[in-house]
Amino acid sequence: MLKLRLKRNGRKRQPAYRLVIMESSTRRDGRPVDEVGYYNPITKESYFNEEKITKWLNHGVQPTETVFQLLKKKKKKKKKK
Repeated sequence: MLKLRLKRNGRKRQPAYRLVIMESSTRRDGRPVDEVGYYNPITKESYFNEEKITKWLNHGVQPTETVFQLLKKKKKKKKKK
């Protein structure tokens, strides 16, 4: 089963994450099927390729709980603008 989840990169105590499509059984930092964005929790900087995310969600990819919350927060910010 494919999942939309976070892949950690960055240095020790300075995490940065990539939003990736991955098989659910692979390890956290394994090889992704596709990269669709990034998120930096320290600077709160993020980018999500909405076209790719929508395409994969229509193909049946399940987001993890954390990714789901990030996407929901991003939509709220977009509506306020």
